[in-house]
Amino acid sequence: MEEKIVYFEKPGIENTETTLKLALERANARGIKKVVMASTRGSTASLAAKNWAKSGIKIVVIPHQFGFMGAEFSPEMVKELEKQGHTVHFGTMLFHTERFYGMNTPTIMANLLRTFCQGMKVCVEILLMAADGGHVDIGEQVVVVSGSGRGADTAVVALATTSTHLADLHITEIICKPLQTKQGPPPSAPPQGAPPPDKKPA
Repeated sequence: MEEKIVYFEKPGIENTETTLKLALERANARGIKKVVMASTRGSTASLAAKNWAKSGIKIVVIPHQFGFMGAEFSPEMVKELEKQGHTVHFGTMLFHTERFYGMNTPTIMANLLRTFCQGMKVCVEILLMAADGGHVDIGEQVVVVSGSGRGADTAVVALATTSTHLADLHITEIICKPLQTKQGPPPSAPPQGAPPPDKKPA
């Protein structure tokens, strides 16, 4: 099996339109009718709802939990999206519970996922949150869309599960992601025939 992955040279909001287009194409190709999407202020979710209005796609929108960085997702936006048949779920952000439980496991998990990119960490987190809230079923195949800060630049196909059954979450396809991770841009490849960076020529 062969499938295309799109890599963005830089993360950020400028990749949003392309990410939404790619996510819809993959959802249609797989017969998926539900997309879990991170949207802090509602602009990405609103754009997706507009662009996908005739697609039959239902969006499960996951904003920041209340009190994380202030109430940025307005009640009016919630009503508008729900009127269009979508869902907005405010749940506990599972990779930010170290201050509540006093353990660093959530941070370790988040940092490991950020080695792919910031959006990959968010994709896993919001999918667990959506399942915990009963908006997706365990084992349900969905597309998950997130970003690095504002907008969208990461999308995957995944099998959902709840946070109590973490081992049952499977990311089956990467649709798109930025080359740059949370830790910075990828290292440049050494010239052909050059020794590895930790070795000196004999």
